Amino acid sequence: MILSKLYSNQPSKFVDINFNDSLNVVLAEIRLPENHKKDTHNLGKTTIGKMLDFCFLSKKDSNFFLFKHKDTFKDFIFFLELKAFNGEYLTIKRSVKEANKISFKKSLNSNQNFSHLSEQDWDYAQIKFADAKKILDGLLNISAFNSLNNVFDFRKGLAYLLRSPFDYTDVFKLKKFLGKDSDWKPFLAHILGFNTELINQHYDKEREINDKKLRIKSIENEYSTSTKDYAKIEAILSIKQESIINKQKLLDSFDFDSTDESIIKEVIDEIDISIANLNSKRYSLELNRKKILLAIEENKPSFDCNTAEQLFKEVGVLFEGQIKKDFEQLITFNKEITEERCKYLRGDLKEIDASIKETKSDLNRLGNDRSNKLAFISNTDVIAKYKQLTDELVTLKSDIHLLIKQRESIERLKKIRAEIDILKENKTHLKNKIDENISKEQVSENNDSLFSKIRSYFSEIIEEVIDERAILSVSVNKEGHLDFKAEILDKLGNSTSADKGTSYKKLLCIAFDMAILRANSDKNFPKFVFHDAVLEGLDDRKKQNLIKVMRNYSNFGIQQIVTLIDSDLPKMPQNEFADNNFHPEEIILHLHDQDYSGRLFKMNFW
Repeated sequence: MILSKLYSNQPSKFVDINFNDSLNVVLAEIRLPENHKKDTHNLGKTTIGKMLDFCFLSKKDSNFFLFKHKDTFKDFIFFLELKAFNGEYLTIKRSVKEANKISFKKSLNSNQNFSHLSEQDWDYAQIKFADAKKILDGLLNISAFNSLNNVFDFRKGLAYLLRSPFDYTDVFKLKKFLGKDSDWKPFLAHILGFNTELINQHYDKEREINDKKLRIKSIENEYSTSTKDYAKIEAILSIKQESIINKQKLLDSFDFDSTDESIIKEVIDEIDISIANLNSKRYSLELNRKKILLAIEENKPSFDCNTAEQLFKEVGVLFEGQIKKDFEQLITFNKEITEERCKYLRGDLKEIDASIKETKSDLNRLGNDRSNKLAFISNTDVIAKYKQLTDELVTLKSDIHLLIKQRESIERLKKIRAEIDILKENKTHLKNKIDENISKEQVSENNDSLFSKIRSYFSEIIEEVIDERAILSVSVNKEGHLDFKAEILDKLGNSTSADKGTSYKKLLCIAFDMAILRANSDKNFPKFVFHDAVLEGLDDRKKQNLIKVMRNYSNFGIQQIVTLIDSDLPKMPQNEFADNNFHPEEIILHLHDQDYSGRLFKMNFW
């Protein structure tokens, strides 16, 4: 599978890019003097890689320039034409406005333009994104991306074939692989020729172990216990269960029925009736006492002779002599009678007060007696003991319930830990098998292994470009995970720090990608690769060597798309830039900074 053509529905703003089968160069010329010292020039050479990724169904990202400046690009529709393994051509259609709806069209000839084709004429029209990825995976048929028991997302492999400037910092882990190592290491191991099934199984065991460890932590937090508490819980549980038996026996021996019945009968039949009678008697006595007090008050004489005499004078009537004498005698007689009567009334009052006092005393006594008997029924020492034992029994049962739950949780913990031990043992066996597989594929005698071929091609490329050897190696760390290394060696075969430099790190990435393509050239494996700023940072001699290697790799059926700025071209002996390092047919696109017509998108900066 190689690239054939990239175009849009607006050719005046985005010109067609036709790819050849071998080396494809996008050359950017810096014509304005003020731009020579700039690091970036915004001409669009890097954007080509982004556009290819977009057409290969990258996820919609609001930060991607097409969507970030949607008003500018909303009417664009892009088309990528590919040459499939069977010799047919496949065109992928994706618009900015409806980026999650994809269309596909197959054809027998190249260099098609389907920008005006109606939707009903597409083989697959307006397919939803998730389904479109599955369809494209089937149409591309990159069988080499998948192992016997593993089906990898085709975009994982394309990630190594569309290197962005940010993907040169690490040969193996690309910027796109920001997740866990398990998301990319198994695939990388597969395309390097190792047993991916073992590696995936190892990650699966590791995930199971981690899940079970989280479960253990959850159980320990929920019941505040651990397996080391098992003996202690069993001992406490035994003591509390024995205590429940003893307390239950003691409760079963208590009998309150006959005592309660006699006390209740006495309270109702005797005390309550007596209290009612005394209250009635007290009421009668209090009523009589009130009547006596009123009678004593009414028997006081209210006629005064001196007052009467004054009244008679005021009306002109004489109140003297015999009349006054008769009135005085009458009053004296009346006083005598009243005093006699009051004497008897006071005697009665005294007796009533005594009776009232005695009645109150009897009521207090009976009230206390009644309260004591009722208290006996509800709050005697025996009842208090019974209640206390009942409360203790409830508490014990609650404690035992919790202890049983803790014991059950410990038993679950033991079971989970036993399962973890088995998983760890399986993981160790898998680690040993992985180690054995990695060692077997890397032995020098095994020249036919895929990894040996990749390693050999990788080393050859580095040696041809910089005249130094390099090694590609894979090892298994103590956790059973793969560690990938790409290193440059000195003349004595020792590892150097040269691979740490930016330009050499990029060279290692380029060599790695090219080596993988060559080693898999006999399989249904993509045959193209995109490298941005390919010559940047190398000296002229090494640039020429790299161009020679890239051109030579075209003979292996590998299509290369590279971008560079004219200032990165190697200089000829006369100190002039050598455009003729590339054949005219190799330069597929010229970009420049003189005006917007020299940009990939023929428009002002967005």
